[in-house]
Amino acid sequence: MLRGGGDLATGVAWRLTRAGWPVVVLELPEPLTIRRTVALSTAVADGEITVEDMRGVLADSPEQAAEVAARGDVAVMVAPELAGLDSLRPDVVVDARLAKRNIDTSIRDADIVIGLGPGFSAGTDCHAVVETMRGHRLGRVIWSGPAEPDTRSPAPLGGRSADRVLRAPLAGAVHWQATIGDAVTEGQPLGRVGGANIRAPFDGVLRGAIRDGTRAHVGLKIGDIDPRGDPAACWQISDKALAVGGGVLEAVLARRAGIA
Repeated sequence: MLRGGGDLATGVAWRLTRAGWPVVVLELPEPLTIRRTVALSTAVADGEITVEDMRGVLADSPEQAAEVAARGDVAVMVAPELAGLDSLRPDVVVDARLAKRNIDTSIRDADIVIGLGPGFSAGTDCHAVVETMRGHRLGRVIWSGPAEPDTRSPAPLGGRSADRVLRAPLAGAVHWQATIGDAVTEGQPLGRVGGANIRAPFDGVLRGAIRDGTRAHVGLKIGDIDPRGDPAACWQISDKALAVGGGVLEAVLARRAGIA
């Protein structure tokens, strides 16, 4: 069971399903996902999504979710909390919400509980933490203590860092003119939020964009420009998501084997 269905969680689901694990994803009623083309959370609004031949299907109940997962698809449920899901009895719970803090995950939630990134401490509120910060420790499994602290700045990608993230300058509904996968040029209008224009900070590709019509608060992450300029990457699970997914799979197998 994955709490969260964003792009990193989707990399985790991809690794687990390839290893034969049935997976259920829990999401919010209105996900704030940016990389929607490679996120299982997109199934909340669209009913289903296929990411690199992995199909995510919206389920209306724990019983339906179990059926979807048993046949090899990923079940996506609107369930912000674990309460009421006892019938699913997950062996593994992964907190993939990336809130940079532990909201409500407990080491008692399942036989194996894993946290992604900052906010979790292995041995205290989960059995293992998987590092999410880019660098030589990305994807490593931590069995004691926390992940690297949140730097509050995106890691460099193609020579760009904080400026590759689009944030809402004003509060209001987001409306896009550009779509994910579009090549954009510096200064190009991409859309509007709260009456203010959203412009491309440099040449690249619009890799992620929050769902059109989403109401944003000031500073909310609403988009992502990839300076590497490869539109095909917008429909591929990222290297980071696959590395984190590999760490989760390692943690699950090691814990089940009794070697960690």
